[in-house]
Amino acid sequence: MGLTILGIIHTAISLVALASGALALIRDGKISWATGGGKTYVITTALTCLTAFGIYQHGGFGPGHVLAIITLVVLTLALVAGMNSKPFGGLSPYIETVGYSATFFFHLIPGLTEASTRLPADAPLASGPGDPNLKLALGITFLLFVVGATWQVLNLRAGSKKRD
Repeated sequence: MGLTILGIIHTAISLVALASGALALIRDGKISWATGGGKTYVITTALTCLTAFGIYQHGGFGPGHVLAIITLVVLTLALVAGMNSKPFGGLSPYIETVGYSATFFFHLIPGLTEASTRLPADAPLASGPGDPNLKLALGITFLLFVVGATWQVLNLRAGSKKRD
């Protein structure tokens, strides 16, 4: 099944989000609204979620739409935590950092699923969302998220001890 115009726009925006998020993670070790790349990531991630609501390639409201809602909620929590520490107190930097990283992981779920079930066009890598190889790839991606988020938390703790 080919991409609709909205699907093409959605995919293009999501690729910008992934590129800016990956660049921020590599360069800064985290995504933050305080940087240009972080702002680009947050805005394009929100747009990716919003455009997802108009895509119904697999029927009606489905898991991708639920993931978009969860992503918007986590994105909002991370943004609030980064801009104003009052609601979360000392947990704010952790909520911001791990929250943004979680949304990056959330991007990868439909990204890996769609890419592996569509590419290459003549012989896709996965037969569908339930394909064991896709499940393995998503499991490895989740493990990388957990390792990365743990590293981020340890770095935040080390940084806060230096300031004390």
